[in-house]
Amino acid sequence: MAPATAASPMLGLESLRMSFGPILESLIQSGQAIAIADHRLPDDPLVFVNAAFEKLTGYASDEILGRNCRFLLAPDADPATRALVRSALAEKRPVTVEIRNARKDGSTFWNRLHLTPLADASGETAFYLAAQNDVTYELARAQAEEELRAVHARLAEGKDLSPLARAVRGAVGAWEWDVQSGRLYADARFAELCSLNPVEAVAGLPTEAFFSSVHPEDHMRVRIAVAGILRGTEFLSKDYRLVAPNGSTRWVSAQGSAERDADENLIRFTGILADVTEQKRAEEKLRIAQKAGGIGTFEFMSGFGTVDVSEQFCQLLGLHPTDALPVRTINAVVHPGDPPLIGNQGDQLDGELGHREFRIIRPDNGEARFIARRGERQRDGHTSGHRFIGAIYDITSFKEVEDKLRVLSETLEAQVQERTKERDRVWNNSRDLLAVIDSAGVFRSANPAWRAVLGFEPQDLVGGNLLDRLDVADEVGRIAVRGIPVLGLTDIETRCLHRDGGLRWIVWNTSNEGDLVYVYGRDVTAEKARAEVLRQTEEQLRQSQKMEAVGQLTGGIAHDFNNMLTGIIGGIQMVRSRIAKGRTGEVEPIMDAVVASAQRAASLVHRLLAFSRRQPLDPQAVDASALVASMEDLLRRTLGEQIDLRVAADPATWSAWSDVNQLENAILNLAINARDAMPTIGTLTIATGNVRLNAADVAGHPGLKIGDYVEVSVSDTGEGMPPEVVAKAFDPFFTTKPIGQGTGLGLSMIYGFMQQTGGHVTIDSAIGRGTTIRLFLPRDLGATGTAATASSVSPVTAPRGSGESILVVEDDISVRLLMVEVLKELGYAVLTASASTSALPILAADGPIDLLISDIGLPGMDGRELAEQARRHRPNLKVLFVTGYAAKAAVRSDLLDPGMDLISKPFEIDAFGAKVRQMIQQ
Repeated sequence: MAPATAASPMLGLESLRMSFGPILESLIQSGQAIAIADHRLPDDPLVFVNAAFEKLTGYASDEILGRNCRFLLAPDADPATRALVRSALAEKRPVTVEIRNARKDGSTFWNRLHLTPLADASGETAFYLAAQNDVTYELARAQAEEELRAVHARLAEGKDLSPLARAVRGAVGAWEWDVQSGRLYADARFAELCSLNPVEAVAGLPTEAFFSSVHPEDHMRVRIAVAGILRGTEFLSKDYRLVAPNGSTRWVSAQGSAERDADENLIRFTGILADVTEQKRAEEKLRIAQKAGGIGTFEFMSGFGTVDVSEQFCQLLGLHPTDALPVRTINAVVHPGDPPLIGNQGDQLDGELGHREFRIIRPDNGEARFIARRGERQRDGHTSGHRFIGAIYDITSFKEVEDKLRVLSETLEAQVQERTKERDRVWNNSRDLLAVIDSAGVFRSANPAWRAVLGFEPQDLVGGNLLDRLDVADEVGRIAVRGIPVLGLTDIETRCLHRDGGLRWIVWNTSNEGDLVYVYGRDVTAEKARAEVLRQTEEQLRQSQKMEAVGQLTGGIAHDFNNMLTGIIGGIQMVRSRIAKGRTGEVEPIMDAVVASAQRAASLVHRLLAFSRRQPLDPQAVDASALVASMEDLLRRTLGEQIDLRVAADPATWSAWSDVNQLENAILNLAINARDAMPTIGTLTIATGNVRLNAADVAGHPGLKIGDYVEVSVSDTGEGMPPEVVAKAFDPFFTTKPIGQGTGLGLSMIYGFMQQTGGHVTIDSAIGRGTTIRLFLPRDLGATGTAATASSVSPVTAPRGSGESILVVEDDISVRLLMVEVLKELGYAVLTASASTSALPILAADGPIDLLISDIGLPGMDGRELAEQARRHRPNLKVLFVTGYAAKAAVRSDLLDPGMDLISKPFEIDAFGAKVRQMIQQ
């Protein structure tokens, strides 16, 4: 047969689906393990398996397809069964076999394989459908039941024999214990079972050899039994375990008797040893099967007063586990009025004992249960009596279900009537719009709520179309309503017109069943009105809170600025007075005080910008551990000797993304705050490390992202803060220090700085256990080269120029005058403009301009846009931006191109001159 193309098996499989239709598809989707092999390809490879087949074998489909199913055969698979399968394949006929298969994990199972040939459209066998079932447990249970019947048969055959005779019938090994000589003689089988040397056993061994291989757990009871023989007992009958040298265990049955002289002195002790391991295993399997299935077994011989029972039999009746029970004890648990469980008159005929049910009262807990009994009654071949063999099982749950079904059937009609009344009450009394329409939108029925909500009489709606009856006030709502007959809608809101002209908000939900659509409409007009009132109230509250916050902020700024302006204005007036009086020698101390007040004002503005996340930043890769280490000397000088400073900078800390100068200021401010919280003595610990924030960590912090962060923590052993102080710690102008000793902007500045750089800050504090403030800096994921550390700024003296031409663009007259005077004094040629419109003609002219100095916040076109226009005429023009505040200057890297730089107001005159010279000389 020519090999099929790669595509033909799948095409054939599709044709197979078309031929057999739902039958094949149902088989594939069922829990039955299914595999299909293509007979047209060499070696009949598998071309399809379903999920149940994958679960049965442990193999995924891509590990199976293309292989012959022989790879599933276990090593011990029966050759005859394999030959039977090959014969059926050759003859193209169905076959059912039970064969050993192996799973992917190596475990084996019995597989009941149903193999069926499937023909294509031409009538030729194209595929084989293989249905698989794991019948391992089924076969094991059948084997256990067979072994149980064999045990019962052997017991029945031995009823008329003495214990010794029954032992002889099953003997496989014999011994003789010569008491006078203290020697044990045994045959080869006995020696084999007891792991003895057979030659030495025949020649005689010390009697201790009898116990040499007895299992430790059985050793004592075997010795006691043998001691009984030595002290007058006539017979020995014991089952116990023997342990082989390799550690394996076997069960044996020892049957022996004592031989005595005329004076009753023990001469010898003889007996036989039978291997009963398989019997014990069968009994164990049967016990497990009975326990798992909740089945108890019994055997009763007519005329006897006891019944042989299983452990599960006793458990079902609530009796103590034993091997035999008196008949009267069993029948005593049966409910009064029910026939006896054993020996009732209805069991006189041979054959099957019919299914019977009994009520019992369990003696162990007094619980009433239902028990069912089945079995057989056989005439005993050795006596004139009968043998009853049967099983019992608990059917209480089934009886309870029967009772419930009986009660349900008796009350079903009444329940249906009551449910119908309840449905009608819901339909008539519901405040929601309820309706049933067909797929075309035609009303089948409507409830009375349509009258109250939209003004329609229910009977007038029936027969009309939903789309004609509903007048929706907006196009989106009309589109939603048009979808009601065909779509399942959930919580769709529309505005509908009442027949009196008013608007109603309706929330629609629908469910489809066949050709009918069930419509539910809830009037939420009142809820919408309440929600709008609530929204307006919340907006008013937010506005009030915002104005309160603005008032607090304004008051704080006004208080501090008034103090600073008093020092500035008063100082300048005093300077004028001293100069007018010719007392110039007294001017310098007053000017120092004026400059100090101005610097305090500049610091306040800087803190406000930091709090509002509007300060100019220069973010870059920062080595936080190196920065903390470099600050150690500065911190020790600042904190004083009473503070024990400990630095725990982890060298494995990642590089962070931040502004190095602002981070240094933040750490210094936190250290000073910690020092103030420890007025006498204490320990301050500054540590760095790596941390990953998960979804729970960032919840409730807008803008904070999941990911890697560098943690810088500052911990003190001070007095700590109560919860109400912690809650306000980041608020502007909030401080616990006395008036005049703090602005209340330190922590708020740090909070704003961290937010501006994409980081986060937390406070952990409580009264009596100090405070820990943690800064979470974003990890730098793209940094190259060496990360920045702290930088020290040395005082500078402005260098002089050499007549270079500088254009100054500044809208503030005072600032412009100051910059012009400084530049002229340094030797520069200065051009000026008050706005971008007046600066552009100067830039477009041909005169030389070595540097453009421009404020960013200019009226009209801002300084950044002016620089762009200027560089169209002068591509290499250097630009120095000056800013007091501008949103565009928040991140330097976003604002500056090559050849540009930034300086913030207010600035030192010398620093300004040095920056100008630095840019001109670049």
